[in-house]
Amino acid sequence: MREFGVYSEIGKLRKVIVHRPGLEMRRLTPSNCKDLLFDDVIWTHKAQQDHDFFVNLMRDEFEIEVMRVHELLEEVVSDSEGRAYILDRKLTPYDVGVGGALKFELRAWMDAMDSATLVDHLIGGLTMSELPDDLCPISQKAYGANEFILPPLPNQLFTRDSSSWIYGGVTVNPMFWTPRRKETLHLSAIYKYHPAFKGGDFKIWWGDPDVDYGNAMIEGGDVMPVGDGVVLIGMGERTTYQAVSLLAQQLFKDEAATHVLAARMPRDRASMHLDTVFTFCDRDLVTIYEQVVDRIHPISYRPGKNDSLDVRVENKGWLDAVQDAMGLKKLRAISTGGNDFDREREQWDDGNNVVALEPGVVVAYDRNEWTNAKLQAAGVRVLTIPGSELGRGRGGGHCMTCPVLRDPI
Repeated sequence: MREFGVYSEIGKLRKVIVHRPGLEMRRLTPSNCKDLLFDDVIWTHKAQQDHDFFVNLMRDEFEIEVMRVHELLEEVVSDSEGRAYILDRKLTPYDVGVGGALKFELRAWMDAMDSATLVDHLIGGLTMSELPDDLCPISQKAYGANEFILPPLPNQLFTRDSSSWIYGGVTVNPMFWTPRRKETLHLSAIYKYHPAFKGGDFKIWWGDPDVDYGNAMIEGGDVMPVGDGVVLIGMGERTTYQAVSLLAQQLFKDEAATHVLAARMPRDRASMHLDTVFTFCDRDLVTIYEQVVDRIHPISYRPGKNDSLDVRVENKGWLDAVQDAMGLKKLRAISTGGNDFDREREQWDDGNNVVALEPGVVVAYDRNEWTNAKLQAAGVRVLTIPGSELGRGRGGGHCMTCPVLRDPI
């Protein structure tokens, strides 16, 4: 039986899920990118090259098992049950409409696709102009050739968010913005039907694409299992207190955690996720964006009586709260960049969003020169990857990786 579980933020990384940019990135235009949560369009070919550089670094130098979403999904939809699971939930009347029998004809057409082509469209989207001429011609004429039947999912690149591995299990995350919610369906299908995960020795702590969670929304960029039963969770632009309390309750019930330390952050783009302002580089070293971290209000969740929660607002700053929760003598912090202009620019360019491959070794974008130099001066080995295209999506190595097996520290 294959092994899974994430027991720290900086222990040796063994297995990880990533997504190589594809058709979905070519769908981005200046007129639609904001609606799809991107600030800019991306040169897809260059982004693919840079992503391959990142993957090869992890595989070749550190012997990390890297799994790509596209390849995993191809195996899932090669299985009739896995294909039906996704298409049943993708091609609903609420998603594709009912006019001109579009739903039924579209389902039959997509059901007959080869696995690679189907996955291209599940992630990359589908337009009216890509339908066969004899398939729902009225719908094509009525709605226009460039209308999306299935919208693209360019944020699938950030595999950290749609599911979160916490110790011996995973959450399948109800996400905040509508353009990202179908990403979770893909990860749910992988965990249910892919041979590498099906029947695996892990639990689903929380989350199900078939459930309406109302205001309980969470994204994996806010979730950090740091070891010894402690989990850090950001509550900023996209993760809500309702989700944090429900997840904490379930983790305590399953004895998977003993302390959830939540970071209540300003609800703005600068604090989209906790990992955009705060990431671990070593056992006692983090990189931070001070302008946000200094405004975090820590809230502790611990098990209460009869499945209740003991909730306390900590009368201390975030760094002190993390230091105490982890039992550290001192938590060292490196602030992004040099002067105020460097700090703001490098935070925007994901200077804080580094991913540790093992203690004291991180991957960062090459363009964040100030932050990388400060990390190196603190004894961190900084491995740089090109960030000119991948970084346009506002996410670094931490966002682009979903660890599924990581050692404790």
